[in-house]
Amino acid sequence: MTGQQTARPTAVDYPFGPAIELGLDAAYARVRATQPLQSVRMPYGEDAWLLTRHDDARAVLADPRFSRAMACERGEAMPRVEAESRLPPTALLLTDPPDHTRLRELVPRSLTARRVEESRPRIREIAEGFTLAMADSGPLADVVEHLGFPLPVAVICDALGVPPEDHRLFHRWGRAFMAVSAFPPAYVQAAMKELRTYLGGLIAQRRAEPREDLLSGIVAAADADPCVSEWALVNLASALLVAGHETTVSQISNFVYTLLNTPGAWRRLHADPGLVPCAVEELLRFIPLTTHADSVLYAREDVDLSGGRVRAGEPVLVSMAAANRDPAVFPSPDHLDLERNPNPHLGLGHGIHHCLGASLARLELQEALYALTKHFPDLELALPLEDLAWTQGYITRGLTTLPVRW
Repeated sequence: MTGQQTARPTAVDYPFGPAIELGLDAAYARVRATQPLQSVRMPYGEDAWLLTRHDDARAVLADPRFSRAMACERGEAMPRVEAESRLPPTALLLTDPPDHTRLRELVPRSLTARRVEESRPRIREIAEGFTLAMADSGPLADVVEHLGFPLPVAVICDALGVPPEDHRLFHRWGRAFMAVSAFPPAYVQAAMKELRTYLGGLIAQRRAEPREDLLSGIVAAADADPCVSEWALVNLASALLVAGHETTVSQISNFVYTLLNTPGAWRRLHADPGLVPCAVEELLRFIPLTTHADSVLYAREDVDLSGGRVRAGEPVLVSMAAANRDPAVFPSPDHLDLERNPNPHLGLGHGIHHCLGASLARLELQEALYALTKHFPDLELALPLEDLAWTQGYITRGLTTLPVRW
């Protein structure tokens, strides 16, 4: 990577516009083509550099010369869209090695690709159960209510050993965790306190009576490391819970919506289920899950990127959604290609902060599509596009409901 920034260009306001449904603002493509290192003026905090090219995004996300922990140190100066950052300082996403390495290694090998694959029969059974219940309620149903919400919650709560009667609590807490402006700050703070109190109690139970579940393994590993505080342990469990279900909740309905709006796509998956894994990767690339670039990293030293030089101490925002539409890497990037291969998308992150539950998320999304396309070959939207209701005020994009018929 070469090039030097001789003068900082005029900052433009960011976000470029409201995140409407699953569309990506055209300004991202213009910036990517003309100003790959774009100075942006944030609603809160200091100005930042916005990265939109795939190679730059991958490089920065994997480069130890960029720090996430420095974002916490900057406090109110940290560039952000919301008025305050709601991630605690010990959150996995806001740590650097060696703290990040220590926390990440607490998670047992049960989340590795091989071990997750071993859980496929159980997750397939769960997905089939919810899908058959949806069929029994038809011929009109809501994908969010019948599968999008219950499947990811059941899977992650089952892994953590959360009793079934408490599953709905976790969805409410997860929604608060992912909110930007959907709830008053006091509501979010109260929900986070409830979540941590609950998990603290669950951790104490697993410490006293270990089980064969994910949480027991994490507790055992944390207790063996004197550098891991109880606060860090609770926050790690919180992050796993939210990351393990909340984004997948949104993506199941986003996937169905996108496939039903792509001529022939749904029928094609029904006819050839072997395409589902490839389709999941393409949908992860194609759909801009987050409403804006929210990965803030600070340069520890001067770093040259394709669009110029980032000076030590300057913050960078990585737009993974824009990077996933980079024509230099993805031919016809605005076209949904269910057979795209290779597909080096950044839909689940990259580098040391690559999604810890990526294998689990992939498996859940695959099984959701297997079940839906198998049982509902004639699925279609039950409302005109303009009548669908989208979530507002969250980090992630998604539908509040997705009425379908068959």
